[in-house]
Amino acid sequence: MLAAAVAGYLIGTLPSADVAARLATGGDIDLRATGSGNPGAANAMSALGTGWGWGVLAADIAKGAGACVLGARLAGGAGADIAGSAAVVGHCYPVWNGFRGGKGVAVSSGQCLATFPAYFPIDLTVALVVARIRGRALPATAVASAVWVASAALWWRRGWPNGWAGRAGPTLPGAAAVTSAVIMVRFDAAARQARRSPVPEPEREPESESEAAP
Repeated sequence: MLAAAVAGYLIGTLPSADVAARLATGGDIDLRATGSGNPGAANAMSALGTGWGWGVLAADIAKGAGACVLGARLAGGAGADIAGSAAVVGHCYPVWNGFRGGKGVAVSSGQCLATFPAYFPIDLTVALVVARIRGRALPATAVASAVWVASAALWWRRGWPNGWAGRAGPTLPGAAAVTSAVIMVRFDAAARQARRSPVPEPEREPESESEAAP
């Protein structure tokens, strides 16, 4: 279990957005200092272009899924759940970048794809919508997280089919809760930062010659 957690965290720290920025601009753009300041797919789309943004999204989803696959090899289904949540923690708080990472939404989608494929279509849709919401991302994420955790608990208790991941275990809702909590903390921090650094209002042009005169 410990090995699964460590492996998942290390996979999560892989800097997909930073690599994309370096490849696209030769290092001229730092996503942590550009746009929203978030090294994720949405900011990459805005700063680097749509193609690069989709590439970052795919890479982050792959990080979450890959961590779960490795975790399953190390410690079975519980290892997959633990490694998936650890990957989200690693993405959001990478030790190599001063614990300044992304928000974890795409990585959590990869986690869901590997451990909860029955719910993945819903999760992916929510991730894409939340990534584009401005001003209401925090409450939208809270609702999405609650639905994910509740669905995982329901699948576990009812023993419903869960695709290639097999029957859901008790660690599935637990992992969903841990991942959701980490993402909520990141979104709350981003909202607080936005309130501390409001976008400056544009200068008003003088309405008459008298206003323009010194």
